Amino acid sequence: MSWLFRLSGDARAPLSALVLLLVAWPASSASLSPLSLAEAQQRAVARAAAPTAADLRARAAREMAVAAAQRPDPVLGLSLVNLPADGPDRFSTTRDFMTMRSVSLMQTFTRDDKRQARADRYLREAEAEQAEYTLRSTDVRREVSLAWFQRRAAEQRLALLQAQRTEARLQVDAAVAAQRAGRGGSTDVLMARDAVAQIDQALLAAEAAVATARRDLARWTDEPVERPLGDPPTMDRHGLVDRPLAEQLAQHPGLAQLAAREAVAVSAVAVARAEREPDWSAELMFSQRGSRYSNMVSIGVSVPLPWDRPQRQDRELGARLAQADALREERVELEREVLAMVEGWIDGWRAALARRALIDREREPLAQQRVEAALAAYRGGAAPLGAVLDARRAALALRMERIDVELDAARLWAGLDTLIPAAGDAR
Repeated sequence: MSWLFRLSGDARAPLSALVLLLVAWPASSASLSPLSLAEAQQRAVARAAAPTAADLRARAAREMAVAAAQRPDPVLGLSLVNLPADGPDRFSTTRDFMTMRSVSLMQTFTRDDKRQARADRYLREAEAEQAEYTLRSTDVRREVSLAWFQRRAAEQRLALLQAQRTEARLQVDAAVAAQRAGRGGSTDVLMARDAVAQIDQALLAAEAAVATARRDLARWTDEPVERPLGDPPTMDRHGLVDRPLAEQLAQHPGLAQLAAREAVAVSAVAVARAEREPDWSAELMFSQRGSRYSNMVSIGVSVPLPWDRPQRQDRELGARLAQADALREERVELEREVLAMVEGWIDGWRAALARRALIDREREPLAQQRVEAALAAYRGGAAPLGAVLDARRAALALRMERIDVELDAARLWAGLDTLIPAAGDAR
Protein backbone atom coordinates (compact mmCIF):
# COMPACT_ATOMS: atom_id res chain seq x y z
CA MET A 1 0.00 0.00 0.00
CA SER A 2 3.04 2.28 0.21
CA TRP A 3 2.67 3.37 -3.41
CA LEU A 4 -0.50 5.21 -2.48
CA PHE A 5 1.49 7.68 -0.40
CA ARG A 6 4.35 8.45 -2.76
CA LEU A 7 4.82 11.56 -4.84
CA SER A 8 4.17 11.19 -8.54
CA GLY A 9 7.24 10.04 -10.47
CA ASP A 10 10.83 10.24 -9.40
CA ALA A 11 11.25 13.16 -6.98
CA ARG A 12 14.55 14.03 -8.65
CA ALA A 13 13.19 14.14 -12.20
CA PRO A 14 12.55 17.51 -13.86
CA LEU A 15 9.02 18.80 -13.73
CA SER A 16 8.79 19.36 -17.48
CA ALA A 17 7.93 15.75 -18.22
CA LEU A 18 5.27 15.81 -15.51
CA VAL A 19 3.70 18.89 -17.03
CA LEU A 20 3.47 17.34 -20.48
CA LEU A 21 1.77 14.25 -19.08
CA LEU A 22 -0.60 15.74 -16.52
CA VAL A 23 -1.86 19.13 -17.69
CA ALA A 24 -5.41 18.64 -18.91
CA TRP A 25 -5.75 20.36 -22.26
CA PRO A 26 -9.07 21.11 -23.91
CA ALA A 27 -9.97 18.78 -26.74
CA SER A 28 -9.49 21.54 -29.32
CA SER A 29 -5.79 21.81 -28.44
CA ALA A 30 -4.99 18.36 -29.81
CA SER A 31 -4.43 19.75 -33.31
CA LEU A 32 -2.37 22.75 -32.16
CA SER A 33 1.40 22.60 -32.37
CA PRO A 34 3.38 23.62 -29.27
CA LEU A 35 4.25 27.30 -28.99
CA SER A 36 8.00 27.71 -28.54
CA LEU A 37 9.55 30.69 -26.82
CA ALA A 38 11.21 31.85 -30.06
CA GLU A 39 7.93 31.75 -31.98
CA ALA A 40 6.16 33.65 -29.20
CA GLN A 41 8.80 36.37 -29.38
CA GLN A 42 8.53 36.64 -33.16
CA ARG A 43 4.75 36.90 -33.09
CA ALA A 44 4.78 39.46 -30.31
CA VAL A 45 7.29 41.73 -32.07
CA ALA A 46 5.36 41.45 -35.34
CA ARG A 47 2.09 42.65 -33.82
CA ALA A 48 3.39 45.13 -31.23
CA ALA A 49 2.42 48.76 -31.84
CA ALA A 50 5.39 50.54 -30.26
CA PRO A 51 8.08 49.16 -32.61
CA THR A 52 5.84 49.81 -35.60
CA ALA A 53 5.31 53.42 -34.54
CA ALA A 54 9.07 53.93 -34.18
CA ASP A 55 9.61 52.48 -37.65
CA LEU A 56 7.05 54.89 -39.11
CA ARG A 57 8.72 57.85 -37.38
CA ALA A 58 12.05 56.77 -38.87
CA ARG A 59 10.47 56.72 -42.32
CA ALA A 60 9.07 60.22 -41.74
CA ALA A 61 12.49 61.52 -40.70
CA ARG A 62 14.11 60.12 -43.84
CA GLU A 63 11.51 61.86 -45.97
CA MET A 64 12.21 65.13 -44.13
CA ALA A 65 15.95 64.69 -44.74
CA VAL A 66 15.37 64.72 -48.49
CA ALA A 67 13.20 67.83 -48.24
CA ALA A 68 15.65 69.67 -45.96
CA ALA A 69 18.49 69.24 -48.47
CA GLN A 70 16.63 71.18 -51.16
CA ARG A 71 16.87 74.90 -51.90
CA PRO A 72 13.94 77.08 -50.80
CA ASP A 73 11.19 77.54 -53.35
CA PRO A 74 11.33 80.75 -55.42
CA VAL A 75 8.79 83.43 -54.54
CA LEU A 76 6.62 84.97 -57.25
CA GLY A 77 5.37 88.48 -56.51
CA LEU A 78 2.64 90.52 -58.18
CA SER A 79 2.21 94.14 -57.21
CA LEU A 80 0.58 97.38 -58.23
CA VAL A 81 2.80 100.28 -57.19
CA ASN A 82 2.04 103.99 -56.87
CA LEU A 83 -1.65 103.85 -57.76
CA PRO A 84 -3.21 107.35 -57.40
CA ALA A 85 -5.70 107.49 -54.54
CA ASP A 86 -7.33 110.90 -55.26
CA GLY A 87 -7.41 113.69 -57.81
CA PRO A 88 -8.33 113.44 -61.50
CA ASP A 89 -6.16 110.33 -61.97
CA ARG A 90 -7.67 108.51 -59.01
CA PHE A 91 -7.42 104.71 -59.36
CA SER A 92 -6.08 104.98 -62.90
CA THR A 93 -3.30 102.55 -63.73
CA THR A 94 -2.08 104.32 -66.89
CA ARG A 95 -2.31 108.09 -66.47
CA ASP A 96 0.33 108.67 -63.83
CA PHE A 97 3.90 107.92 -64.95
CA MET A 98 4.78 106.54 -61.52
CA THR A 99 2.11 103.84 -61.53
CA MET A 100 3.59 100.43 -62.27
CA ARG A 101 2.23 96.91 -62.56
CA SER A 102 5.06 94.69 -61.37
CA VAL A 103 5.88 91.00 -61.43
CA SER A 104 8.91 89.75 -59.50
CA LEU A 105 10.76 86.54 -58.80
CA MET A 106 12.80 86.19 -55.63
CA GLN A 107 15.11 83.32 -54.71
CA THR A 108 16.82 82.70 -51.39
CA PHE A 109 20.22 81.09 -51.72
CA THR A 110 21.06 78.73 -48.85
CA ARG A 111 24.63 77.50 -48.67
CA ASP A 112 25.25 73.84 -49.46
CA ASP A 113 26.81 73.16 -46.06
CA LYS A 114 23.76 74.57 -44.28
CA ARG A 115 21.35 72.48 -46.31
CA GLN A 116 23.48 69.39 -45.74
CA ALA A 117 23.55 70.08 -41.99
CA ARG A 118 19.76 70.25 -41.92
CA ALA A 119 19.47 67.01 -43.90
CA ASP A 120 22.01 65.28 -41.64
CA ARG A 121 19.97 66.22 -38.60
CA TYR A 122 16.91 64.44 -39.98
CA LEU A 123 19.03 61.45 -40.95
CA ARG A 124 20.28 61.27 -37.37
CA GLU A 125 16.63 61.47 -36.28
CA ALA A 126 15.88 58.50 -38.51
CA GLU A 127 18.74 56.55 -36.98
CA ALA A 128 17.50 57.45 -33.50
CA GLU A 129 14.04 56.16 -34.37
CA GLN A 130 15.57 52.96 -35.72
CA ALA A 131 17.37 52.61 -32.40
CA GLU A 132 14.02 53.20 -30.71
CA TYR A 133 12.53 50.45 -32.86
CA THR A 134 15.26 48.07 -31.70
CA LEU A 135 14.76 49.08 -28.08
CA ARG A 136 10.99 48.58 -28.25
CA SER A 137 11.40 45.24 -30.02
CA THR A 138 13.80 44.10 -27.33
CA ASP A 139 11.38 45.20 -24.63
CA VAL A 140 8.60 43.21 -26.30
CA ARG A 141 10.81 40.12 -26.52
CA ARG A 142 11.61 40.42 -22.83
CA GLU A 143 7.99 40.90 -21.78
CA VAL A 144 6.69 37.99 -23.86
CA SER A 145 9.51 35.80 -22.52
CA LEU A 146 8.44 36.59 -18.97
CA ALA A 147 4.81 35.83 -19.87
CA TRP A 148 5.86 32.53 -21.48
CA PHE A 149 7.83 31.40 -18.43
CA GLN A 150 5.10 32.64 -16.08
CA ARG A 151 2.54 30.54 -17.88
CA ARG A 152 4.84 27.52 -17.83
CA ALA A 153 5.31 27.84 -14.06
CA ALA A 154 1.57 28.23 -13.50
CA GLU A 155 0.89 25.07 -15.52
CA GLN A 156 3.59 23.22 -13.60
CA ARG A 157 1.90 24.12 -10.33
CA LEU A 158 -1.46 23.01 -11.65
CA ALA A 159 -0.06 19.72 -12.92
CA LEU A 160 1.62 19.02 -9.59
CA LEU A 161 -1.57 19.72 -7.66
CA GLN A 162 -3.61 17.53 -10.00
CA ALA A 163 -1.19 14.67 -9.45
CA GLN A 164 -1.30 15.19 -5.71
CA ARG A 165 -5.10 15.23 -5.71
CA THR A 166 -5.17 11.88 -7.49
CA GLU A 167 -2.92 10.40 -4.85
CA ALA A 168 -4.87 12.06 -2.04
CA ARG A 169 -8.09 10.45 -3.31
CA LEU A 170 -6.37 7.07 -3.31
CA GLN A 171 -5.23 7.81 0.22
CA VAL A 172 -8.83 8.41 1.27
CA ASP A 173 -9.81 5.06 -0.24
CA ALA A 174 -6.96 3.37 1.62
CA ALA A 175 -7.96 5.00 4.91
CA VAL A 176 -11.57 3.88 4.46
CA ALA A 177 -10.41 0.33 3.66
CA ALA A 178 -8.17 0.33 6.75
CA GLN A 179 -11.09 1.46 8.92
CA ARG A 180 -13.30 -1.31 7.64
CA ALA A 181 -10.55 -3.83 8.31
CA GLY A 182 -10.17 -2.55 11.85
CA ARG A 183 -6.66 -1.17 11.29
CA GLY A 184 -7.60 2.49 11.45
CA GLY A 185 -10.15 4.87 12.85
CA SER A 186 -12.51 7.56 11.58
CA THR A 187 -9.94 10.23 12.45
CA ASP A 188 -7.63 8.96 9.73
CA VAL A 189 -10.47 9.06 7.20
CA LEU A 190 -11.35 12.63 8.14
CA MET A 191 -7.74 13.74 7.94
CA ALA A 192 -7.35 12.15 4.50
CA ARG A 193 -10.52 13.84 3.26
CA ASP A 194 -9.34 17.18 4.66
CA ALA A 195 -6.09 16.74 2.74
CA VAL A 196 -8.13 16.34 -0.45
CA ALA A 197 -10.16 19.46 0.39
CA GLN A 198 -6.97 21.45 0.95
CA ILE A 199 -5.65 20.40 -2.45
CA ASP A 200 -9.01 21.26 -4.03
CA GLN A 201 -8.73 24.72 -2.52
CA ALA A 202 -5.22 25.14 -3.90
CA LEU A 203 -6.42 23.88 -7.28
CA LEU A 204 -8.99 26.67 -7.52
CA ALA A 205 -6.25 29.28 -7.18
CA ALA A 206 -3.91 27.36 -9.52
CA GLU A 207 -6.57 27.06 -12.24
CA ALA A 208 -7.28 30.79 -12.04
CA ALA A 209 -3.54 31.52 -12.23
CA VAL A 210 -3.20 29.33 -15.32
CA ALA A 211 -6.14 31.03 -17.02
CA THR A 212 -4.65 34.46 -16.29
CA ALA A 213 -1.18 33.43 -17.47
CA ARG A 214 -2.56 32.01 -20.71
CA ARG A 215 -4.49 35.20 -21.41
CA ASP A 216 -1.42 37.32 -20.67
CA LEU A 217 0.65 35.36 -23.17
CA ALA A 218 -2.15 35.39 -25.76
CA ARG A 219 -2.28 39.17 -25.47
CA TRP A 220 1.25 39.32 -26.86
CA THR A 221 1.06 36.53 -29.43
CA ASP A 222 -2.62 36.57 -30.47
CA GLU A 223 -2.55 32.78 -30.29
CA PRO A 224 -5.36 30.57 -28.89
CA VAL A 225 -5.11 30.34 -25.11
CA GLU A 226 -5.38 26.56 -25.29
CA ARG A 227 -2.31 26.20 -27.51
CA PRO A 228 0.27 24.22 -25.52
CA LEU A 229 3.79 25.44 -24.80
CA GLY A 230 6.85 23.88 -26.34
CA ASP A 231 9.94 22.73 -24.51
CA PRO A 232 11.77 25.46 -22.60
CA PRO A 233 15.19 26.60 -23.78
CA THR A 234 18.29 25.46 -21.95
CA MET A 235 18.89 27.94 -19.16
CA ASP A 236 22.04 26.44 -17.65
CA ARG A 237 24.35 28.49 -19.89
CA HIS A 238 24.27 31.79 -21.74
CA GLY A 239 26.73 33.18 -24.27
CA LEU A 240 26.58 36.63 -22.70
CA VAL A 241 28.61 35.51 -19.69
CA ASP A 242 31.33 33.78 -21.73
CA ARG A 243 32.88 37.03 -22.98
CA PRO A 244 33.84 40.31 -21.27
CA LEU A 245 30.56 42.00 -20.43
CA ALA A 246 31.70 45.58 -20.98
CA GLU A 247 32.59 44.85 -24.61
CA GLN A 248 29.10 43.57 -25.35
CA LEU A 249 27.19 46.43 -23.75
CA ALA A 250 27.85 48.61 -26.79
CA GLN A 251 25.04 46.61 -28.42
CA HIS A 252 22.64 47.26 -25.56
CA PRO A 253 19.54 48.85 -27.16
CA GLY A 254 19.10 51.43 -24.41
CA LEU A 255 22.68 52.62 -24.77
CA ALA A 256 22.44 52.54 -28.56
CA GLN A 257 19.25 54.58 -28.43
CA LEU A 258 20.81 57.18 -26.15
CA ALA A 259 23.92 57.32 -28.35
CA ALA A 260 21.66 57.94 -31.35
CA ARG A 261 19.92 60.76 -29.48
CA GLU A 262 23.33 62.21 -28.69
CA ALA A 263 24.15 62.09 -32.42
CA VAL A 264 20.93 64.01 -33.09
CA ALA A 265 22.01 66.67 -30.59
CA VAL A 266 25.47 66.90 -32.21
CA SER A 267 23.84 67.37 -35.61
CA ALA A 268 21.65 70.10 -34.13
CA VAL A 269 24.86 71.82 -33.02
CA ALA A 270 26.07 71.74 -36.63
CA VAL A 271 22.79 73.26 -37.80
CA ALA A 272 22.95 76.01 -35.17
CA ARG A 273 26.54 76.78 -36.14
CA ALA A 274 25.56 77.00 -39.82
CA GLU A 275 22.57 79.22 -38.99
CA ARG A 276 24.96 81.84 -37.61
CA GLU A 277 25.66 82.84 -41.21
CA PRO A 278 22.51 84.33 -42.82
CA ASP A 279 21.09 83.39 -46.21
CA TRP A 280 20.91 86.05 -48.89
CA SER A 281 18.16 86.54 -51.45
CA ALA A 282 18.08 87.97 -54.98
CA GLU A 283 15.03 89.47 -56.64
CA LEU A 284 14.31 90.34 -60.27
CA MET A 285 11.33 92.61 -60.96
CA PHE A 286 9.70 93.76 -64.18
CA SER A 287 7.42 96.82 -63.88
CA GLN A 288 5.03 97.93 -66.60
CA ARG A 289 3.84 101.52 -66.86
CA GLY A 290 1.46 103.29 -69.14
CA SER A 291 1.98 103.20 -72.89
CA ARG A 292 3.47 106.69 -72.83
CA TYR A 293 6.16 105.69 -70.39
CA SER A 294 9.06 103.30 -70.35
CA ASN A 295 8.85 99.93 -68.56
CA MET A 296 11.24 99.27 -65.71
CA VAL A 297 13.47 96.38 -64.64
CA SER A 298 14.69 96.17 -61.04
CA ILE A 299 17.30 93.93 -59.44
CA GLY A 300 17.65 93.61 -55.68
CA VAL A 301 19.67 91.66 -53.14
CA SER A 302 18.58 91.12 -49.51
CA VAL A 303 20.92 90.10 -46.72
CA PRO A 304 19.72 89.66 -43.09
CA LEU A 305 21.80 91.57 -40.58
CA PRO A 306 22.56 89.51 -37.43
CA TRP A 307 23.16 92.63 -35.43
CA ASP A 308 22.71 90.89 -32.04
CA ARG A 309 24.48 87.57 -32.71
CA PRO A 310 25.83 87.12 -29.14
CA GLN A 311 22.28 87.23 -27.75
CA ARG A 312 20.54 85.21 -30.46
CA GLN A 313 22.54 82.90 -32.73
CA ASP A 314 25.32 82.33 -30.20
CA ARG A 315 22.76 81.63 -27.47
CA GLU A 316 21.06 79.02 -29.60
CA LEU A 317 24.41 77.41 -30.42
CA GLY A 318 25.28 77.33 -26.72
CA ALA A 319 21.95 75.68 -25.92
CA ARG A 320 22.54 72.96 -28.53
CA LEU A 321 26.03 72.32 -27.19
CA ALA A 322 24.66 71.98 -23.66
CA GLN A 323 22.02 69.51 -24.82
CA ALA A 324 24.65 67.37 -26.54
CA ASP A 325 26.84 67.42 -23.44
CA ALA A 326 23.87 66.46 -21.25
CA LEU A 327 23.05 63.44 -23.42
CA ARG A 328 26.70 62.40 -23.37
CA GLU A 329 26.72 62.48 -19.56
CA GLU A 330 23.46 60.50 -19.43
CA ARG A 331 24.94 57.86 -21.72
CA VAL A 332 28.03 57.47 -19.56
CA GLU A 333 25.89 57.16 -16.44
CA LEU A 334 23.60 54.63 -18.14
CA GLU A 335 26.62 52.54 -19.12
CA ARG A 336 27.62 52.23 -15.49
CA GLU A 337 24.04 51.51 -14.44
CA VAL A 338 23.50 48.81 -17.06
CA LEU A 339 26.83 47.16 -16.26
CA ALA A 340 25.96 46.93 -12.56
CA MET A 341 22.42 45.74 -13.33
CA VAL A 342 23.55 42.97 -15.68
CA GLU A 343 26.23 41.80 -13.28
CA GLY A 344 23.49 41.54 -10.65
CA TRP A 345 21.33 39.54 -13.08
CA ILE A 346 24.18 37.13 -13.72
CA ASP A 347 24.80 36.65 -10.00
CA GLY A 348 21.11 36.07 -9.34
CA TRP A 349 20.78 33.68 -12.28
CA ARG A 350 23.73 31.60 -11.15
CA ALA A 351 22.41 31.55 -7.59
CA ALA A 352 18.97 30.41 -8.78
CA LEU A 353 20.53 27.59 -10.82
CA ALA A 354 22.57 26.55 -7.77
CA ARG A 355 19.44 26.59 -5.60
CA ARG A 356 17.57 24.44 -8.09
CA ALA A 357 20.46 21.99 -8.26
CA LEU A 358 20.57 21.79 -4.46
CA ILE A 359 16.86 20.99 -4.35
CA ASP A 360 17.25 18.25 -6.98
CA ARG A 361 20.40 16.82 -5.45
CA GLU A 362 19.65 16.90 -1.72
CA ARG A 363 16.35 18.31 -0.58
CA GLU A 364 13.96 16.33 -2.81
CA PRO A 365 15.56 12.97 -1.96
CA LEU A 366 15.36 13.88 1.72
CA ALA A 367 11.72 14.86 1.37
CA GLN A 368 10.97 11.56 -0.35
CA GLN A 369 12.80 9.65 2.38
CA ARG A 370 10.79 11.50 5.02
CA VAL A 371 7.54 10.47 3.32
CA GLU A 372 8.66 6.87 3.11
CA ALA A 373 9.81 6.83 6.76
CA ALA A 374 6.53 8.33 7.97
CA LEU A 375 4.61 5.83 5.87
CA ALA A 376 6.62 2.90 7.27
CA ALA A 377 6.02 4.12 10.80
CA TYR A 378 2.30 4.51 10.08
CA ARG A 379 2.05 0.99 8.71
CA GLY A 380 3.85 -0.34 11.76
CA GLY A 381 1.55 1.53 14.12
CA ALA A 382 4.37 3.74 15.42
CA ALA A 383 3.09 7.01 13.91
CA PRO A 384 -0.33 8.50 13.10
CA LEU A 385 -1.58 9.23 9.64
CA GLY A 386 -1.03 12.94 10.38
CA ALA A 387 2.72 12.41 10.26
CA VAL A 388 2.39 10.99 6.76
CA LEU A 389 0.21 13.90 5.67
CA ASP A 390 2.66 16.42 7.13
CA ALA A 391 5.54 14.77 5.28
CA ARG A 392 3.61 14.79 2.02
CA ARG A 393 2.63 18.44 2.47
CA ALA A 394 6.27 19.33 3.07
CA ALA A 395 7.28 17.42 -0.06
CA LEU A 396 4.59 19.22 -2.05
CA ALA A 397 5.74 22.59 -0.71
CA LEU A 398 9.29 21.72 -1.77
CA ARG A 399 8.16 20.89 -5.30
CA MET A 400 6.31 24.22 -5.41
CA GLU A 401 9.44 25.94 -4.15
CA ARG A 402 11.43 24.33 -6.94
CA ILE A 403 9.01 25.74 -9.49
CA ASP A 404 9.44 29.21 -8.00
CA VAL A 405 13.23 28.89 -7.99
CA GLU A 406 13.23 27.76 -11.61
CA LEU A 407 10.95 30.68 -12.48
CA ASP A 408 13.41 33.07 -10.82
CA ALA A 409 16.21 31.61 -12.92
CA ALA A 410 14.04 31.84 -16.05
CA ARG A 411 13.22 35.50 -15.47
CA LEU A 412 16.87 36.43 -15.05
CA TRP A 413 17.84 34.28 -18.02
CA ALA A 414 15.19 36.03 -20.13
CA GLY A 415 16.65 39.39 -19.10
CA LEU A 416 20.10 38.25 -20.22
CA ASP A 417 18.74 36.66 -23.39
CA THR A 418 17.00 39.86 -24.48
CA LEU A 419 19.76 42.20 -23.38
CA ILE A 420 21.38 42.24 -26.82
CA PRO A 421 19.06 42.73 -29.83
CA ALA A 422 18.25 39.70 -31.93
CA ALA A 423 18.74 39.66 -35.69
CA GLY A 424 15.10 40.60 -36.31
CA ASP A 425 15.06 43.51 -33.85
CA ALA A 426 16.96 45.92 -36.12
CA ARG A 427 15.92 47.27 -39.50
